[in-house]
Amino acid sequence: MLVLKWSAMGDVIIATALFEDIARAFPDREIHLNTLPAWQELFARDSRFQHVFAVDLRDRRRTIPNVIEWLRQVRAQRYDLAIDLQCNDRSRLLLGLLGFGGRSIPFRLGNRRQFPYNIAPAELPSPVHSITRGRAELRAGGIPATTPRPVLHVPDHHRARARDLLARHGLMAGRYAILLPGCNANGHLKRWGADRYSALAHQIHHQGLDHVVLVGGPDEIEECQRIAQTCGPWLINLCGQTAILDIPPLCEPARFIVANDTGTAHLAAATTVPMLVLCGPTDPRRVKPLGDNVTTLQADLPCVNCYRKDCSHHTCMAMLTPPRVWRQLHGIDAGLT
Repeated sequence: MLVLKWSAMGDVIIATALFEDIARAFPDREIHLNTLPAWQELFARDSRFQHVFAVDLRDRRRTIPNVIEWLRQVRAQRYDLAIDLQCNDRSRLLLGLLGFGGRSIPFRLGNRRQFPYNIAPAELPSPVHSITRGRAELRAGGIPATTPRPVLHVPDHHRARARDLLARHGLMAGRYAILLPGCNANGHLKRWGADRYSALAHQIHHQGLDHVVLVGGPDEIEECQRIAQTCGPWLINLCGQTAILDIPPLCEPARFIVANDTGTAHLAAATTVPMLVLCGPTDPRRVKPLGDNVTTLQADLPCVNCYRKDCSHHTCMAMLTPPRVWRQLHGIDAGLT
């Protein structure tokens, strides 16, 4: 069987709940995953997949050679079932092209009733979260879809790295909070802002937690440095110091997490730690990380969910003041004073 998923990190992490459902439904079948090169390492030691391969189909400089290579690899396997969790124009084209030369995959499961899928659910009303669409797709194929949160297979060496960081910085279980203050640089309007995160960090420490920890990737280093400059040694800045799969075990012992709408928040959602996600220009009905431990907060404005890349006022985030966020945290952690 072939499973397709090559989205941004957040969508790929969400799909790991569906991967779990698929693996449970077919315990004795060989399952191959096709994803982007950037995410191949996430699944390199994932026992749910017997093979993980990646062809960079988004590289416009090599579109034709990469399409040919993808077709070559897929045709060589003679799959009997394709589960397309991507379901965009590119994946539909590729699955359609397999039919030329008589190598079409017999059963093609998608989330819309259109070519080339021969198994699909009825159309869902919008807006709809990707997990809702994905679960409907699996159920149309007779696959129970019940996994409540992302499921990542974290290798032991990543857990060891996380334990080392926790010990090195004296981070005790339940005595620190994690802030995820960044996001992809192209989506800067999704950021709550360094000044607000700094004010919240001071409030968290003042109210009794030993440490506040910043976590993020290369695009977020400058944002985290701005926060760290205004705080004391109780703030631990780990931005840029972690691999992707170090993050879930770093989050597991935390008291709570506060995050922007960012791929890192979806990684953290693989744990059961209470998390508050701050949304402005993106719709929480579509972007909320999975799990009943995750809460979203958004201002009540007519312009929310605009998905714009530029804005002259950024009111959606300005209205989420640090005191308002702190009050919301009381709702997810009754032990806060």
